[in-house]
Amino acid sequence: MTWLSLIFAGLFEVVGVMGITQVNQKPSFRSFAVLIGGFSLSFFLLSFAMKEIPMGTAYAVWTGIGTVGSALVGMLFYGEAKDKLRILCIAMVIIAVAGLKVVA
Repeated sequence: MTWLSLIFAGLFEVVGVMGITQVNQKPSFRSFAVLIGGFSLSFFLLSFAMKEIPMGTAYAVWTGIGTVGSALVGMLFYGEAKDKLRILCIAMVIIAVAGLKVVA
């Protein structure tokens, strides 16, 4: 259950980052709600996961999910570059996060 909480914490971090982008593009109540709600849920779930998962592992997995998720959202929805080197780097982050899960 804690690993599932950690995965959702990372996904809500991506929601928070999307809120930042929305606030920068067009500030509104909705965009601030997405930003605050996304990061609030993310931190809540991260703190829950850290009750059983070691801090270093939990934080690395959380930031890895946030990094990969934000990069993919940027490429898919915000017109960011989709070059092969960037995709390779994203794949390396995924491999590193999966490795932490295996050894934790």
